[in-house]
Amino acid sequence: KGEELSRAFAEQYRGKLAALSGEALAEALRTYEVISDLLGRTGSYAQLYYVGDTTDPKRGQFYGNVSAKLTDISTLLLFFELELNRIDDAALDKAMQVPALAHYRPWIENLRMEKPYQLDDKLEELFLEKSQTGAAAFNRLFDETMASLRFDVNGEMLTLEPTLNLMQDRDPAKRKAGAEALARTFKENLRLFTLITNTLAKDKDIGDRWRGFKDIADARHLSNRVEPEVVAALV
Repeated sequence: KGEELSRAFAEQYRGKLAALSGEALAEALRTYEVISDLLGRTGSYAQLYYVGDTTDPKRGQFYGNVSAKLTDISTLLLFFELELNRIDDAALDKAMQVPALAHYRPWIENLRMEKPYQLDDKLEELFLEKSQTGAAAFNRLFDETMASLRFDVNGEMLTLEPTLNLMQDRDPAKRKAGAEALARTFKENLRLFTLITNTLAKDKDIGDRWRGFKDIADARHLSNRVEPEVVAALV
């Protein structure tokens, strides 16, 4: 259903947003909200099911298939936010005199904060599609690797969580045993963790450069909707 709704939405609105009245744009946003909610709930279910046991190959396959399908569907909807951000400020302000569209003002203003870092449609589509084989893939590799690790604590093979819990035990000997078990196992997997970290760092560097972010933290500040000066003051 999500794919059908998205295709119909794209056919109706792609390349037409700038010419819509305030009422028509509000109607488009209502439809977009419904579709986004449906896709979001689908993705949340798939992720929650997967993290229930990341070592289960069936869950991993289900999560991977759903994620790939949602990415395909998202490419159909990608145009909407990009086109909305290209509408002239004055024209959009005038359209938002309509109460139905003014209802979405906070979301629209929030979206337009990303306008300076927005690329052309084809590049945005490429970034979206390649996310499945870029950062998302290496994050998943890290999660599944961590879930599969076992830590030898005085002859008992523990998963990560109970081993980490030992680090807060009242008994210093248990804290030491937990710490040493963590260090040994992490050292055995150092090459893999290094590859993941370096790949994710380079992936972020490429994205930041293409989008025009000047500082490594700029994208995070924008995502959090917090000014860099505020973060610097807190630090």
